[in-house]
Amino acid sequence: MDTEEIRRLLEACGLRCTPQRFAVMAYLMEQNQHPTAVEIFDAVNRLDPRSSRATTYNNLRDLVQAGLVREVAMEGRAARYDAKGLRHNHFICDRCGNVEDIEWYDVPAPAAGSLGRRILRECELILRGLCAKCAPQHRSVKDAGV
Repeated sequence: MDTEEIRRLLEACGLRCTPQRFAVMAYLMEQNQHPTAVEIFDAVNRLDPRSSRATTYNNLRDLVQAGLVREVAMEGRAARYDAKGLRHNHFICDRCGNVEDIEWYDVPAPAAGSLGRRILRECELILRGLCAKCAPQHRSVKDAGV
């Protein structure tokens, strides 16, 4: 995605295209991994050290609220961020914490009335277990009786 496309994307969501916000969005768009806010801050500041940690966190919050970026919640670990445009779910490894994109599966909406007065924004599926790299290690430890 080029500079003009990112600018239009931000503005279409009602966000000003500041240099710092642009840098965060551009960085996320080119990632295949799911970086943490600290990793994003470090990467953006290697290129242009004008952005503060607070500005980076605020820009991530704004991008998530605008629906341009997804925050992937991690149990006991720092949240990770994803700007991949296609709908997909995530698989999170219990051992190494790796976050992998997996095919999108529609999650059934909750039964009518089960949410009470809550308003559902979205419903996503997060699968947890052992990734392909950690699963063989688990099997070998289990086989050894440890």
